[in-house]
Amino acid sequence: MKLPTISIQFKTLPTDPGVYQYFDKNDTVIYIGKAKNLKRRVTSYFTKVHDNAKTRILVKKIHRMEYIVVPSEVDALLLENNLIKKYRPRYNILLKDDKTYPWICIKKEPFPRVFSTRKVIRDGSSYFGPYPNVKTVYTLLELIRGLYPIRTCNYDLSEEKVQKQSYKICLEYHIGNCLAPCEARVSEKDYEENIAGIQNIIKGNFRQSLDRLKSQMEEYSNAMEFERAQQVKEKLESLVNYQAKSTVVSPKITNVDVFSIISDESYGYVNFFKVAFGSIIMSHTVEIKKKLEESDAEMLQLAIVDLRQRFNSQSKEIYVPFEIDLGPKIKVTIPILGDKKKLVELSERNAKFFRLERFKQMKIVEPERHVKRLINQMKTDLRLNVEPVHIECFDNSNIQGTNPTAACVVFRNGKPFKKDYRHFKIKTVEGPDDFASMEEVVHRRYKRLLDEGQSLPQLIVIDGGKGQLSSAVKSLNRLGLRGQIAIIGIAKRLEEIYYPGDSIPMYLDKKSETLKIIQQLRNEAHRFGLTLHRKIRSKSALNSPLDGIEGIGPKTKELLLMEFKSLKRIKAAPQEAIIKLLGNVKGVKIYQKLQLL
Repeated sequence: MKLPTISIQFKTLPTDPGVYQYFDKNDTVIYIGKAKNLKRRVTSYFTKVHDNAKTRILVKKIHRMEYIVVPSEVDALLLENNLIKKYRPRYNILLKDDKTYPWICIKKEPFPRVFSTRKVIRDGSSYFGPYPNVKTVYTLLELIRGLYPIRTCNYDLSEEKVQKQSYKICLEYHIGNCLAPCEARVSEKDYEENIAGIQNIIKGNFRQSLDRLKSQMEEYSNAMEFERAQQVKEKLESLVNYQAKSTVVSPKITNVDVFSIISDESYGYVNFFKVAFGSIIMSHTVEIKKKLEESDAEMLQLAIVDLRQRFNSQSKEIYVPFEIDLGPKIKVTIPILGDKKKLVELSERNAKFFRLERFKQMKIVEPERHVKRLINQMKTDLRLNVEPVHIECFDNSNIQGTNPTAACVVFRNGKPFKKDYRHFKIKTVEGPDDFASMEEVVHRRYKRLLDEGQSLPQLIVIDGGKGQLSSAVKSLNRLGLRGQIAIIGIAKRLEEIYYPGDSIPMYLDKKSETLKIIQQLRNEAHRFGLTLHRKIRSKSALNSPLDGIEGIGPKTKELLLMEFKSLKRIKAAPQEAIIKLLGNVKGVKIYQKLQLL
């Protein structure tokens, strides 16, 4: 039987919730999606004009489709997550994680052991985790072993073998790390009380353990066993210190998952907190690569399902920064203020730090990817039509109108390209006129580039406010380049970004990478411009009025200065003294000219 065409398929789709799969001509799954209404969602792919180029390519490659109807949108979400993991479609975001995370295991056996493992064996043992950070596991186990003396041996401590005295106490007993259940020196009931305390600590509930240790300390103290009381006190202090470090909000907040997301043009970063009794007992952040310009809500929804499955979360309530539909069984809370809000903000902060760390790593390991991301971010922030790969920045330099100069610095791929830096001596402007000077140098720069057939920048940055920017725009208009090159101005006071014809400036985030690049451009132009200005100023300062007198060369000038020490004294010197030093004819001639200065 011949398969119906796509146009016929999507017309006959049901309006129920479900999951749809797109196949290419090779019958390979290329995209899997969920829908509240299958017909409406799938139809939108073939009837809408898509802005995203990747989506347009996806639609072109669709050869056939399949769908699965499910009872609810939540079921669709779970099924979508499982199918994506199974088929790994090209156009789906993929939350993959090949790592095996550690668990804390309380073994089901007489006098249970407590240890870390990466293998979960379904034998009735209690497993807690998984933990994304092995350091957390080691810290917890170290605390537990410091508080509770539990065995580490793998002996079979069945009642029969203990009664037969099959084992002997070891060093662990003598140093106080074990209660020697192998020789029945501790009852199974007392040992199980220790295990119950350990379970509470792992879950984040310190109250029972604290109360138990306090009562033990009092018992030993009342019995005049002060040495034992001191040992319990030290354990109590260790537990209190650990609790203080891990508790971040009210202990009333328990068994809650916290999620947040930070995203840019290409990636999303989702942070996950597991909270119990006011303590964060688990934290994990994942990076999600966007495939079809997915929204923050779409990425967060998929990440929540995946992370809860991966880390075996049974929490009935989650905190998120915005509304997410996860079905009736899970309560979704969007905190407005208080401790709950602080938790979401802390989660967002962790996502931001993770993103920053990834950028630093990318800069070292994948510099090309880092540059591409940076350029793309500038394009978005500055509302440009093209990526600003080539940027030029202009700055004027003068002191009270003297020795006016200008500089042009060039950045390519976000880095200084010093080979193309240029200095300008102002030729047509007299006096301190920054606006006219800017108009002159911009015109000279791009007239030359046009005459020589060189490539033009995608962005021009002017160091100054609306006045300097307007002057630069005049030059671009005269050259017929207006509209071909984007141009902005940056004012120093509040780092305002001005656009031509717009009286209201734009303010970028002070921590924005785009603003940092613009500031670097501005500072580099200022530094480079000052080098020429200072050079010219120093040269003019070293010139002497004596240099302009005919007959006074370097040697004569040296003789005069050595004799009279300064220009003022040379002018005040009598004619006879000049004649005595330089001779009759030359002395008279130079004396007469000195009087005219």
